[in-house]
Amino acid sequence: MKNYLFTALFILFTLTSFSQEQTEKKELPLGEIFTSTQSVSINGRTINLDTETGTVQLRDENDKPIALFGFTHYKKAGSNENRPIVFAFNGGPLSASFWLHFGILGPKRVEINDPDYTKPAPYKFVNNEFSILDKADLVMIDPIGVGFSKPIGESKWKDFWGVDQDIRSIGLFIEQFIIRSEKFNAPKYLLGESYGTFRNAGLVKFLQDKGIAMNGVIMVSAVFELQHLLFGPGDDISYLVHFPTYASTAWYHNRVKDKGENLESFLNNVRSFTEEDYASALLKGDKLTAAEKAVIAQKLEDFSGLSKDYWLKADLRVTNGEFFQELFRKEGLTVGRLDSRFTGINEDLLSQVALTDPQGDAISPPYIAAYKDYLYNDLKVRKDLSYITTTGSRKDFKWDWNHSGNIIWNAQVAVSTLPDMTSAMKRNPNLKILILNGYYDLATVFYGVEHSINHMGLDADLKKNIIMKYYEAGHMMYIHEPSMEKFKKDVDEFIDQTSN
Repeated sequence: MKNYLFTALFILFTLTSFSQEQTEKKELPLGEIFTSTQSVSINGRTINLDTETGTVQLRDENDKPIALFGFTHYKKAGSNENRPIVFAFNGGPLSASFWLHFGILGPKRVEINDPDYTKPAPYKFVNNEFSILDKADLVMIDPIGVGFSKPIGESKWKDFWGVDQDIRSIGLFIEQFIIRSEKFNAPKYLLGESYGTFRNAGLVKFLQDKGIAMNGVIMVSAVFELQHLLFGPGDDISYLVHFPTYASTAWYHNRVKDKGENLESFLNNVRSFTEEDYASALLKGDKLTAAEKAVIAQKLEDFSGLSKDYWLKADLRVTNGEFFQELFRKEGLTVGRLDSRFTGINEDLLSQVALTDPQGDAISPPYIAAYKDYLYNDLKVRKDLSYITTTGSRKDFKWDWNHSGNIIWNAQVAVSTLPDMTSAMKRNPNLKILILNGYYDLATVFYGVEHSINHMGLDADLKKNIIMKYYEAGHMMYIHEPSMEKFKKDVDEFIDQTSN
Protein backbone atom coordinates (compact mmCIF):
# COMPACT_ATOMS: atom_id res chain seq x y z
CA MET A 1 0.00 0.00 0.00
CA LYS A 2 2.81 2.39 0.93
CA ASN A 3 4.61 1.62 -2.32
CA TYR A 4 1.43 2.22 -4.30
CA LEU A 5 0.81 5.52 -2.52
CA PHE A 6 4.42 6.61 -3.05
CA THR A 7 4.23 5.72 -6.73
CA ALA A 8 0.97 7.60 -7.17
CA LEU A 9 2.35 10.69 -5.43
CA PHE A 10 5.54 10.53 -7.50
CA ILE A 11 3.53 10.34 -10.75
CA LEU A 12 1.29 13.20 -9.63
CA PHE A 13 4.29 15.35 -8.70
CA THR A 14 6.02 14.57 -12.00
CA LEU A 15 2.93 15.38 -14.05
CA THR A 16 2.37 18.60 -12.09
CA SER A 17 5.98 19.69 -12.60
CA PHE A 18 5.82 18.82 -16.29
CA SER A 19 2.56 20.74 -16.62
CA GLN A 20 4.06 23.76 -14.86
CA GLU A 21 7.15 23.65 -17.10
CA GLN A 22 4.97 23.44 -20.19
CA THR A 23 2.82 26.33 -18.98
CA GLU A 24 5.89 28.46 -18.23
CA LYS A 25 7.33 27.60 -21.63
CA LYS A 26 4.08 28.56 -23.35
CA GLU A 27 3.96 31.82 -21.43
CA LEU A 28 7.33 32.97 -22.75
CA PRO A 29 6.70 35.60 -25.45
CA LEU A 30 7.36 34.46 -28.99
CA GLY A 31 8.07 37.92 -30.33
CA GLU A 32 5.95 40.14 -32.52
CA ILE A 33 6.62 41.13 -36.13
CA PHE A 34 5.00 44.06 -37.93
CA THR A 35 4.91 43.92 -41.72
CA SER A 36 4.71 46.70 -44.26
CA THR A 37 5.71 47.52 -47.82
CA GLN A 38 8.31 50.20 -48.48
CA SER A 39 10.08 51.44 -51.57
CA VAL A 40 13.25 53.28 -52.48
CA SER A 41 14.34 55.01 -55.67
CA ILE A 42 18.02 54.54 -56.59
CA ASN A 43 19.53 55.74 -59.86
CA GLY A 44 16.06 56.34 -61.26
CA ARG A 45 14.84 52.83 -60.50
CA THR A 46 12.18 52.09 -57.88
CA ILE A 47 12.72 49.02 -55.70
CA ASN A 48 9.73 47.65 -53.82
CA LEU A 49 10.48 46.10 -50.44
CA ASP A 50 8.73 43.58 -48.22
CA THR A 51 9.52 44.79 -44.73
CA GLU A 52 9.26 43.23 -41.30
CA THR A 53 10.26 44.83 -38.03
CA GLY A 54 9.88 43.68 -34.43
CA THR A 55 11.23 40.75 -32.45
CA VAL A 56 11.73 37.01 -32.71
CA GLN A 57 12.39 34.54 -29.92
CA LEU A 58 16.13 33.86 -29.69
CA ARG A 59 17.19 30.35 -28.63
CA ASP A 60 20.46 29.16 -27.16
CA GLU A 61 22.48 26.22 -28.48
CA ASN A 62 20.07 23.81 -26.78
CA ASP A 63 16.99 25.56 -28.21
CA LYS A 64 16.10 27.12 -24.89
CA PRO A 65 14.43 30.55 -25.34
CA ILE A 66 16.69 33.27 -23.95
CA ALA A 67 15.63 36.62 -25.44
CA LEU A 68 13.39 38.62 -27.70
CA PHE A 69 15.71 39.86 -30.44
CA GLY A 70 14.81 43.03 -32.37
CA PHE A 71 15.48 43.75 -36.02
CA THR A 72 14.18 45.29 -39.22
CA HIS A 73 14.41 43.26 -42.43
CA TYR A 74 14.11 44.69 -45.94
CA LYS A 75 13.70 42.15 -48.72
CA LYS A 76 13.37 43.08 -52.38
CA ALA A 77 9.87 42.07 -53.46
CA GLY A 78 9.93 39.02 -55.72
CA SER A 79 13.64 38.30 -55.26
CA ASN A 80 14.99 34.80 -54.62
CA GLU A 81 16.72 33.48 -51.52
CA ASN A 82 20.19 33.80 -53.10
CA ARG A 83 20.16 37.59 -53.25
CA PRO A 84 23.03 39.00 -51.13
CA ILE A 85 22.15 39.94 -47.56
CA VAL A 86 23.80 42.42 -45.20
CA PHE A 87 23.53 42.20 -41.39
CA ALA A 88 24.18 45.66 -39.94
CA PHE A 89 24.45 47.25 -36.51
CA ASN A 90 25.84 50.27 -34.72
CA GLY A 91 28.25 50.32 -31.78
CA GLY A 92 28.10 51.79 -28.32
CA PRO A 93 28.93 49.06 -27.17
CA LEU A 94 25.14 49.11 -27.04
CA SER A 95 23.53 51.62 -29.36
CA ALA A 96 20.48 50.84 -31.45
CA SER A 97 20.92 50.64 -35.20
CA PHE A 98 18.88 53.72 -36.12
CA TRP A 99 22.02 55.73 -36.97
CA LEU A 100 23.02 53.53 -39.90
CA HIS A 101 19.40 52.65 -40.63
CA PHE A 102 18.22 56.24 -41.07
CA GLY A 103 21.56 57.70 -42.11
CA ILE A 104 22.74 55.63 -45.08
CA LEU A 105 21.50 52.03 -45.36
CA GLY A 106 17.70 52.07 -45.28
CA PRO A 107 15.16 53.34 -47.83
CA LYS A 108 14.79 56.73 -46.14
CA ARG A 109 17.16 59.14 -44.42
CA VAL A 110 16.87 62.28 -42.34
CA GLU A 111 18.25 65.56 -43.69
CA ILE A 112 20.55 67.46 -41.33
CA ASN A 113 22.45 70.74 -41.49
CA ASP A 114 25.98 69.37 -41.83
CA PRO A 115 28.35 70.50 -40.30
CA ASP A 116 26.20 72.70 -38.07
CA TYR A 117 23.25 72.41 -35.71
CA THR A 118 19.96 71.24 -37.24
CA LYS A 119 16.91 73.30 -36.29
CA PRO A 120 14.19 71.65 -34.16
CA ALA A 121 11.17 69.89 -35.72
CA PRO A 122 9.66 69.58 -38.20
CA TYR A 123 12.47 67.38 -39.49
CA LYS A 124 12.61 66.27 -43.09
CA PHE A 125 13.20 62.67 -44.09
CA VAL A 126 13.58 61.82 -47.75
CA ASN A 127 14.13 58.98 -50.20
CA ASN A 128 17.62 57.59 -49.64
CA GLU A 129 19.23 57.39 -53.06
CA PHE A 130 22.44 56.19 -51.37
CA SER A 131 20.88 53.03 -49.86
CA ILE A 132 22.46 49.63 -50.55
CA LEU A 133 19.04 48.03 -51.10
CA ASP A 134 19.54 47.87 -54.86
CA LYS A 135 22.48 45.53 -54.20
CA ALA A 136 21.36 43.44 -51.24
CA ASP A 137 18.65 42.65 -48.74
CA LEU A 138 19.23 44.27 -45.36
CA VAL A 139 18.79 43.27 -41.71
CA MET A 140 19.23 46.08 -39.18
CA ILE A 141 20.10 44.49 -35.82
CA ASP A 142 19.41 45.88 -32.34
CA PRO A 143 21.47 43.95 -29.75
CA ILE A 144 19.87 42.90 -26.49
CA GLY A 145 19.42 45.99 -24.35
CA VAL A 146 18.46 48.39 -27.14
CA GLY A 147 15.63 48.70 -29.62
CA PHE A 148 12.97 46.16 -28.61
CA SER A 149 15.50 43.46 -27.63
CA LYS A 150 15.39 42.07 -24.08
CA PRO A 151 15.98 38.87 -22.07
CA ILE A 152 13.18 36.40 -21.41
CA GLY A 153 12.79 33.33 -19.22
CA GLU A 154 15.71 32.69 -16.90
CA SER A 155 18.07 35.02 -18.79
CA LYS A 156 19.45 38.21 -17.26
CA TRP A 157 20.91 41.37 -18.83
CA LYS A 158 24.38 40.26 -17.76
CA ASP A 159 24.07 37.20 -19.98
CA PHE A 160 24.27 39.52 -22.99
CA TRP A 161 26.21 42.56 -21.78
CA GLY A 162 29.83 41.77 -22.53
CA VAL A 163 32.29 41.34 -25.39
CA ASP A 164 31.88 37.58 -25.76
CA GLN A 165 28.24 37.49 -24.64
CA ASP A 166 27.34 40.08 -27.27
CA ILE A 167 29.19 38.24 -30.05
CA ARG A 168 27.45 34.99 -29.09
CA SER A 169 23.91 36.39 -28.99
CA ILE A 170 24.24 38.24 -32.28
CA GLY A 171 25.86 35.19 -33.86
CA LEU A 172 22.96 33.03 -32.69
CA PHE A 173 20.47 35.51 -34.11
CA ILE A 174 22.20 35.63 -37.50
CA GLU A 175 22.35 31.83 -37.70
CA GLN A 176 18.68 31.47 -36.78
CA PHE A 177 17.69 34.27 -39.16
CA ILE A 178 19.53 32.57 -42.02
CA ILE A 179 17.60 29.36 -41.29
CA ARG A 180 14.29 31.22 -41.08
CA SER A 181 14.83 33.15 -44.31
CA GLU A 182 16.52 30.30 -46.23
CA LYS A 183 19.65 32.39 -46.88
CA PHE A 184 22.31 29.71 -46.37
CA ASN A 185 23.39 29.85 -50.02
CA ALA A 186 23.25 33.64 -50.37
CA PRO A 187 26.33 35.90 -50.30
CA LYS A 188 26.49 37.21 -46.73
CA TYR A 189 28.00 40.36 -45.19
CA LEU A 190 28.49 41.96 -41.80
CA LEU A 191 28.42 45.75 -41.54
CA GLY A 192 29.23 47.47 -38.26
CA GLU A 193 29.99 50.98 -37.11
CA SER A 194 32.38 51.98 -34.30
CA TYR A 195 32.15 49.32 -31.54
CA GLY A 196 30.26 47.40 -34.20
CA THR A 197 33.58 46.98 -36.06
CA PHE A 198 35.22 45.65 -32.89
CA ARG A 199 32.25 43.26 -32.63
CA ASN A 200 32.59 42.37 -36.33
CA ALA A 201 36.19 41.26 -35.91
CA GLY A 202 35.11 38.70 -33.31
CA LEU A 203 31.76 37.86 -34.88
CA VAL A 204 33.18 36.91 -38.28
CA LYS A 205 35.32 34.24 -36.60
CA PHE A 206 32.44 33.08 -34.35
CA LEU A 207 30.20 32.54 -37.38
CA GLN A 208 32.96 31.00 -39.45
CA ASP A 209 33.59 28.46 -36.70
CA LYS A 210 29.89 27.54 -36.96
CA GLY A 211 30.25 26.95 -40.71
CA ILE A 212 28.86 30.34 -41.78
CA ALA A 213 31.56 32.04 -43.84
CA MET A 214 31.09 35.68 -44.76
CA ASN A 215 31.76 36.95 -48.27
CA GLY A 216 32.83 40.24 -46.76
CA VAL A 217 32.90 42.43 -43.67
CA ILE A 218 32.32 46.19 -43.89
CA MET A 219 33.84 48.27 -41.10
CA VAL A 220 32.54 51.84 -40.68
CA SER A 221 34.82 53.94 -38.44
CA ALA A 222 36.81 51.04 -37.13
CA VAL A 223 38.64 50.15 -33.95
CA PHE A 224 40.05 46.72 -33.10
CA GLU A 225 42.33 47.49 -30.14
CA LEU A 226 40.38 49.50 -27.58
CA GLN A 227 43.34 50.25 -25.37
CA HIS A 228 44.68 52.60 -28.05
CA LEU A 229 41.73 54.92 -27.47
CA LEU A 230 42.28 55.26 -23.73
CA PHE A 231 45.59 57.06 -23.15
CA GLY A 232 46.45 54.61 -20.39
CA PRO A 233 49.55 55.08 -18.21
CA GLY A 234 52.71 54.34 -20.16
CA ASP A 235 50.82 53.80 -23.43
CA ASP A 236 52.48 56.14 -25.92
CA ILE A 237 50.76 54.44 -28.87
CA SER A 238 47.48 56.18 -27.97
CA TYR A 239 49.14 59.59 -28.45
CA LEU A 240 50.80 58.54 -31.69
CA VAL A 241 47.69 57.13 -33.36
CA HIS A 242 45.58 60.18 -32.45
CA PHE A 243 48.03 62.79 -33.68
CA PRO A 244 47.29 62.54 -37.44
CA THR A 245 43.60 63.25 -36.70
CA TYR A 246 44.58 66.25 -34.58
CA ALA A 247 46.49 67.42 -37.64
CA SER A 248 43.63 66.82 -40.09
CA THR A 249 41.32 68.76 -37.75
CA ALA A 250 43.72 71.70 -37.62
CA TRP A 251 44.03 71.52 -41.42
CA TYR A 252 40.25 71.69 -41.84
CA HIS A 253 39.94 74.69 -39.50
CA ASN A 254 42.90 76.52 -41.11
CA ARG A 255 45.04 76.26 -37.99
CA VAL A 256 48.21 75.01 -39.71
CA LYS A 257 50.94 77.12 -41.33
CA ASP A 258 51.33 75.03 -44.48
CA LYS A 259 48.27 73.14 -45.77
CA GLY A 260 50.15 71.75 -48.77
CA GLU A 261 48.42 70.76 -52.01
CA ASN A 262 45.54 68.91 -50.37
CA LEU A 263 44.59 67.01 -47.23
CA GLU A 264 46.06 63.70 -48.37
CA SER A 265 49.49 65.17 -49.19
CA PHE A 266 49.44 67.04 -45.87
CA LEU A 267 48.64 63.85 -43.97
CA ASN A 268 51.39 61.91 -45.72
CA ASN A 269 53.82 64.43 -44.21
CA VAL A 270 52.10 64.02 -40.83
CA ARG A 271 52.40 60.23 -41.01
CA SER A 272 56.13 60.50 -41.79
CA PHE A 273 56.68 62.89 -38.88
CA THR A 274 54.66 60.65 -36.52
CA GLU A 275 56.58 57.51 -37.44
CA GLU A 276 60.09 58.93 -37.81
CA ASP A 277 60.26 61.78 -35.28
CA TYR A 278 57.34 61.81 -32.83
CA ALA A 279 57.45 58.08 -32.05
CA SER A 280 61.19 58.19 -31.46
CA ALA A 281 60.83 61.20 -29.14
CA LEU A 282 58.15 59.53 -26.99
CA LEU A 283 60.15 56.31 -26.86
CA LYS A 284 63.15 58.18 -25.44
CA GLY A 285 61.12 59.59 -22.57
CA ASP A 286 63.29 61.50 -20.12
CA LYS A 287 66.38 60.76 -22.22
CA LEU A 288 65.14 63.39 -24.69
CA THR A 289 67.20 66.57 -24.26
CA ALA A 290 65.56 69.95 -23.79
CA ALA A 291 66.76 71.05 -27.21
CA GLU A 292 65.39 67.91 -28.89
CA LYS A 293 62.11 68.32 -27.05
CA ALA A 294 61.76 71.91 -28.22
CA VAL A 295 62.27 70.88 -31.85
CA ILE A 296 59.56 68.20 -31.60
CA ALA A 297 57.18 70.60 -29.81
CA GLN A 298 57.57 73.15 -32.62
CA LYS A 299 56.74 70.51 -35.25
CA LEU A 300 53.74 69.42 -33.18
CA GLU A 301 52.54 73.04 -33.18
CA ASP A 302 53.03 73.35 -36.93
CA PHE A 303 50.89 70.30 -37.63
CA SER A 304 48.25 70.54 -34.88
CA GLY A 305 47.47 74.20 -34.25
CA LEU A 306 48.23 73.86 -30.52
CA SER A 307 51.06 76.05 -29.29
CA LYS A 308 54.60 74.83 -28.73
CA ASP A 309 54.29 75.97 -25.11
CA TYR A 310 51.15 73.84 -24.62
CA TRP A 311 52.90 70.76 -26.03
CA LEU A 312 55.87 71.31 -23.72
CA LYS A 313 53.61 71.66 -20.69
CA ALA A 314 51.91 68.41 -21.74
CA ASP A 315 55.27 66.62 -22.04
CA LEU A 316 54.48 66.15 -25.76
CA ARG A 317 51.40 64.07 -24.85
CA VAL A 318 47.92 65.56 -25.43
CA THR A 319 44.75 63.47 -25.00
CA ASN A 320 41.82 63.88 -27.36
CA GLY A 321 39.67 65.56 -24.68
CA GLU A 322 42.42 68.13 -24.12
CA PHE A 323 42.72 68.74 -27.84
CA PHE A 324 38.97 69.34 -28.20
CA GLN A 325 39.13 71.99 -25.52
CA GLU A 326 42.38 73.71 -26.44
CA LEU A 327 42.16 74.26 -30.21
CA PHE A 328 39.52 77.01 -29.99
CA ARG A 329 39.76 77.94 -26.30
CA LYS A 330 40.42 81.61 -27.11
CA GLU A 331 37.31 81.70 -29.27
CA GLY A 332 35.19 80.10 -26.54
CA LEU A 333 34.52 76.98 -28.61
CA THR A 334 35.11 73.25 -28.30
CA VAL A 335 35.65 70.72 -31.11
CA GLY A 336 33.60 67.62 -31.94
CA ARG A 337 34.82 64.17 -30.93
CA LEU A 338 32.71 62.21 -33.39
CA ASP A 339 33.32 64.75 -36.13
CA SER A 340 35.91 67.46 -35.57
CA ARG A 341 34.46 69.63 -38.34
CA PHE A 342 31.77 70.56 -35.80
CA THR A 343 32.35 73.19 -33.13
CA GLY A 344 30.16 74.18 -30.19
CA ILE A 345 30.08 76.56 -27.25
CA ASN A 346 32.72 75.82 -24.62
CA GLU A 347 30.80 75.54 -21.35
CA ASP A 348 33.85 75.97 -19.12
CA LEU A 349 36.84 77.90 -20.45
CA LEU A 350 38.92 76.75 -17.46
CA SER A 351 38.26 73.07 -18.06
CA GLN A 352 41.16 70.90 -19.18
CA VAL A 353 38.90 68.58 -21.20
CA ALA A 354 35.73 69.09 -23.22
CA LEU A 355 32.39 68.69 -21.45
CA THR A 356 30.26 67.91 -24.50
CA ASP A 357 30.48 66.74 -28.10
CA PRO A 358 29.11 69.33 -30.54
CA GLN A 359 28.52 66.76 -33.27
CA GLY A 360 26.45 64.54 -30.96
CA ASP A 361 24.51 67.58 -29.72
CA ALA A 362 23.87 68.69 -33.29
CA ILE A 363 22.54 65.51 -34.89
CA SER A 364 21.03 63.37 -32.11
CA PRO A 365 17.61 65.09 -31.87
CA PRO A 366 16.82 64.96 -35.62
CA TYR A 367 18.00 61.36 -35.96
CA ILE A 368 16.08 60.06 -32.95
CA ALA A 369 12.85 61.98 -33.58
CA ALA A 370 12.70 61.34 -37.33
CA TYR A 371 13.52 57.65 -36.97
CA LYS A 372 10.83 57.06 -34.33
CA ASP A 373 8.31 58.85 -36.55
CA TYR A 374 9.23 56.42 -39.35
CA LEU A 375 9.26 53.41 -37.00
CA TYR A 376 5.80 53.89 -35.55
CA ASN A 377 4.06 55.23 -38.64
CA ASP A 378 5.71 53.83 -41.76
CA LEU A 379 6.90 50.51 -40.30
CA LYS A 380 3.60 50.10 -38.39
CA VAL A 381 5.07 49.19 -34.98
CA ARG A 382 2.64 49.31 -32.07
CA LYS A 383 2.90 52.68 -30.34
CA ASP A 384 2.85 51.16 -26.86
CA LEU A 385 6.26 49.53 -27.44
CA SER A 386 9.25 51.57 -26.31
CA TYR A 387 12.24 51.71 -28.65
CA ILE A 388 15.40 52.13 -26.56
CA THR A 389 18.15 54.01 -28.42
CA THR A 390 21.00 53.36 -25.95
CA THR A 391 21.66 51.38 -22.78
CA GLY A 392 22.40 54.69 -21.06
CA SER A 393 18.71 54.60 -20.16
CA ARG A 394 18.96 51.10 -18.65
CA LYS A 395 19.45 50.89 -14.89
CA ASP A 396 22.77 49.44 -13.71
CA PHE A 397 24.19 48.95 -17.19
CA LYS A 398 27.63 47.38 -16.91
CA TRP A 399 29.71 45.88 -19.70
CA ASP A 400 31.94 42.85 -19.20
CA TRP A 401 35.16 43.63 -21.08
CA ASN A 402 36.64 40.15 -20.73
CA HIS A 403 37.45 38.58 -24.07
CA SER A 404 39.08 35.21 -24.60
CA GLY A 405 42.84 35.72 -24.72
CA ASN A 406 42.70 39.34 -23.50
CA ILE A 407 43.26 40.92 -20.09
CA ILE A 408 41.92 43.73 -17.96
CA TRP A 409 44.34 45.90 -16.01
CA ASN A 410 44.18 48.86 -13.69
CA ALA A 411 40.49 49.55 -14.43
CA GLN A 412 41.50 50.30 -18.02
CA VAL A 413 40.49 48.11 -20.91
CA ALA A 414 43.24 46.20 -22.72
CA VAL A 415 41.06 44.26 -25.08
CA SER A 416 41.39 43.43 -28.77
CA THR A 417 39.48 41.41 -31.33
CA LEU A 418 42.25 41.89 -33.88
CA PRO A 419 43.54 38.32 -33.30
CA ASP A 420 40.04 37.00 -34.07
CA MET A 421 39.94 38.82 -37.40
CA THR A 422 43.50 37.73 -38.20
CA SER A 423 42.59 34.09 -37.52
CA ALA A 424 39.40 34.33 -39.59
CA MET A 425 41.32 35.73 -42.56
CA LYS A 426 44.03 33.08 -42.36
CA ARG A 427 41.47 30.28 -42.17
CA ASN A 428 39.37 31.78 -44.96
CA PRO A 429 41.74 33.46 -47.44
CA ASN A 430 38.76 34.46 -49.60
CA LEU A 431 37.38 36.73 -46.86
CA LYS A 432 37.48 40.41 -47.82
CA ILE A 433 37.42 43.34 -45.38
CA LEU A 434 36.34 46.87 -46.38
CA ILE A 435 37.30 49.60 -43.88
CA LEU A 436 35.80 53.09 -44.19
CA ASN A 437 37.73 55.79 -42.30
CA GLY A 438 36.80 59.41 -41.56
CA TYR A 439 39.72 61.84 -41.54
CA TYR A 440 37.92 63.98 -38.93
CA ASP A 441 36.88 61.14 -36.65
CA LEU A 442 38.42 61.59 -33.19
CA ALA A 443 36.41 58.73 -31.66
CA THR A 444 37.99 55.93 -33.70
CA VAL A 445 41.03 57.42 -35.41
CA PHE A 446 42.12 56.35 -38.90
CA TYR A 447 45.81 56.06 -38.05
CA GLY A 448 44.92 53.68 -35.23
CA VAL A 449 43.30 51.39 -37.80
CA GLU A 450 46.37 51.63 -40.02
CA HIS A 451 48.58 50.73 -37.06
CA SER A 452 46.42 47.68 -36.26
CA ILE A 453 46.35 46.44 -39.86
CA ASN A 454 50.13 46.79 -40.11
CA HIS A 455 50.55 44.57 -37.04
CA MET A 456 48.37 41.62 -38.06
CA GLY A 457 51.29 39.62 -39.45
CA LEU A 458 49.58 38.93 -42.77
CA ASP A 459 51.57 38.06 -45.87
CA ALA A 460 51.37 40.51 -48.77
CA ASP A 461 48.76 38.58 -50.77
CA LEU A 462 46.40 38.12 -47.82
CA LYS A 463 46.80 41.74 -46.74
CA LYS A 464 45.40 42.77 -50.14
CA ASN A 465 42.06 41.43 -48.90
CA ILE A 466 41.83 44.47 -46.61
CA ILE A 467 40.60 47.51 -48.54
CA MET A 468 40.98 50.94 -46.94
CA LYS A 469 38.84 53.92 -48.00
CA TYR A 470 39.00 57.47 -46.61
CA TYR A 471 36.44 60.25 -46.26
CA GLU A 472 36.69 63.98 -45.58
CA ALA A 473 34.15 63.64 -42.79
CA GLY A 474 33.95 62.19 -39.29
CA HIS A 475 32.76 59.11 -37.41
CA MET A 476 29.39 59.12 -39.18
CA MET A 477 30.75 60.09 -42.56
CA TYR A 478 27.30 59.59 -44.06
CA ILE A 479 26.01 62.88 -42.63
CA HIS A 480 28.26 64.61 -45.21
CA GLU A 481 26.60 64.41 -48.65
CA PRO A 482 29.77 64.02 -50.77
CA SER A 483 30.76 61.19 -48.42
CA MET A 484 27.31 59.60 -48.81
CA GLU A 485 27.98 59.36 -52.55
CA LYS A 486 31.42 57.87 -51.95
CA PHE A 487 30.05 55.46 -49.31
CA LYS A 488 27.49 54.20 -51.82
CA LYS A 489 30.13 53.76 -54.53
CA ASP A 490 32.64 52.00 -52.25
CA VAL A 491 30.13 49.57 -50.73
CA ASP A 492 28.47 48.81 -54.08
CA GLU A 493 31.83 47.94 -55.66
CA PHE A 494 32.74 45.77 -52.67
CA ILE A 495 29.49 43.77 -52.84
CA ASP A 496 29.79 43.39 -56.62
CA GLN A 497 33.37 42.13 -56.35
CA THR A 498 32.71 39.63 -53.55
CA SER A 499 29.25 38.24 -54.33
CA ASN A 500 30.09 36.44 -57.57
